[in-house]
Amino acid sequence: MYRLKIKDHFSSAHYLRNYGGKCENLHGHNWQVEVVVEGNKLNEIEILIDFKELKTFLKEVLQELDHKLINEIPYFQIHNPSSENIAKFIFDKLKAKLNSFPNLTLKEVTVFESDSASATYFES
Repeated sequence: MYRLKIKDHFSSAHYLRNYGGKCENLHGHNWQVEVVVEGNKLNEIEILIDFKELKTFLKEVLQELDHKLINEIPYFQIHNPSSENIAKFIFDKLKAKLNSFPNLTLKEVTVFESDSASATYFES
């Protein structure tokens, strides 16, 4: 089994609905994002996926969030823009982009809202 990990970042603002604390106010984060993919079969040039290609897919997803008020994105008008839901949003969007790679499984997406706080989404 092979496991690849990439990292990227984006900046955005959000507020948590029904939180009952300071995070109910508009505030921003410089989010860090970590993506893990796995597979047990390398392609014809003996790589799981080109890091450049994987990073491009992630960057396309993160552009939907970068320098935005996350609450205004349709998904987050239904779902509270918590770190947990942001991780799931990125996971779902990235998984759709990776469907054409049958040897590859998206394992998890972790978002860090600070150096000491993160949320991870994965499917078991």
